[in-house]
Amino acid sequence: MGSWWPLLITLLIQAMTSMALLTLPVMAPLAAKALGVSPALVGLYIAICYGGALMSTLLAGAAVARLGAIRVSQLGLLLCALGLLLCAVPWLPSVFMGAVLIGWGYGPITPASSHLLARTTPPQQMSLVFSVKQTGVPLGGMMAGAIVPLLLLTMNWQASLVVVSVACGMCAVLAQRLRKALDVDRKVGQPFRLGSFAQPVKLVLSHRALATMAGCSFAFSVVQLSLSSYLVTYLFDDLSYGLVGAGVALSFTQAGGVIGRVAWGYMADRWFGARQTLALLGGVMAVSALATAFLTTHTPQVWVWVILTIFGASAIGWNGVYLAEVARQAPKGKASMATGGTLAFTYLGVVLGAPIFGALSSFFGTYRAGFLALMVVAAACALVLMLKQRGAVGARN
Repeated sequence: MGSWWPLLITLLIQAMTSMALLTLPVMAPLAAKALGVSPALVGLYIAICYGGALMSTLLAGAAVARLGAIRVSQLGLLLCALGLLLCAVPWLPSVFMGAVLIGWGYGPITPASSHLLARTTPPQQMSLVFSVKQTGVPLGGMMAGAIVPLLLLTMNWQASLVVVSVACGMCAVLAQRLRKALDVDRKVGQPFRLGSFAQPVKLVLSHRALATMAGCSFAFSVVQLSLSSYLVTYLFDDLSYGLVGAGVALSFTQAGGVIGRVAWGYMADRWFGARQTLALLGGVMAVSALATAFLTTHTPQVWVWVILTIFGASAIGWNGVYLAEVARQAPKGKASMATGGTLAFTYLGVVLGAPIFGALSSFFGTYRAGFLALMVVAAACALVLMLKQRGAVGARN
C-alpha cells in the first residue's frame, strides 16, 4: 500500500467530520425558526459539540490502542452521522443529544489520525504531512458553506441533515477497505479503564515539551475560535459592513487558514523547526489582531482582506505544526494518547475562548477590546515559545 493512502483517508475523514459539525450552524436561521429559538443559540450548540469532543478525545488513546486508528475513525463518523439524524428532529432535547454525539464523534478523529500518520510518515516530512491533513478542518467548513446551501435550495433543512449524515456513513464504509492494512498494530486484548480519562492528561503534564504544546494550543485555539465566531459581527456592528461583505471577509480568513496550514508545515520541516515556527505564528497572530482592532470604516477593502487573510493564515494555520510536534515529542507508541491529552486543552480553549471574548467586548462596548485581548494572548504565547526555544538551544550548546 502506498504511503500516501494514510494521508488521503485521514484528510477525507477530517473533512467529513468537520463538515458534520458545521452543517447545523450553516442552516441555523432555518432550523432556529422551526425550533422556535434564536439563531444566536448556535454558539451554545458549538460549545456542546466541543464539550463532547473534549470528553471523547481523552479516551481516544486507549480506544486506538485496542481497536485501531481506522476503526476509531469509523466509529467517529458513525457517531457524527447519528448526531446529525437526531438534530433533524425538531425537538430541542433531540438537538442537544445530537450535538453531544457529534462532539463525541469529532473528538477522537485527530488523535487517531496522529497515531496513524506518526507511524507511516518520515520524520523529515511530519510537519508538512500533518499540516496537509489538518487542512481537512477548514476544508470541511468550506464544504459545509458551499454544499449545504445548495441542498437547502432543493430540500428542507431536515432532509439536508440526513444527506450529510448518509455521506458520513459512506465515508465510514469507504475506510473499511483500508482497515486491515492500517490497523495492524492494534492490541485486541487491551482493556478500557476509568483511568483512561486521566492518562492522557497525566502524560502531557509529566512531559515538559508536551505541556508547553498543550498551553500553546489552548491560547491559539482561543484566538482561532474568537476570530471565526465574532469577525462577521465585528465587521457588521463596528465597521458598518453588510452581511454579504462580512461573509466574504470571513471566507478570506478560511482560505488563508488552508494555505497557511500547508505553508507553515513546509517551513517548519524545511527551515525553522516546529517550536520556532509556532513562536513566529504567535507573533503574526498578535500583530494581525492589533491591526484588526484598528480597522475603521475608511480602511480600503483590499487592505481589510489582506489583514484578515494573514490573520487566518496564522490563527487557523497553526494546528498541523503543533500536532506534528506533539507526535514527535510523544513517547514511542503513544502519539494518539499524547495528542488526546493536548487536544483536551485545545478544546477547553475552544469552549472558553469565545464566551470570554464576548464578555470583554460587552464590558467595553466594542469588539475592538476583544481583538486587543487576543493580541495579548498571542504575544504572551509567542514569548513563552521563544524563551523555551532559546533554553533548548542553550542546553544543547
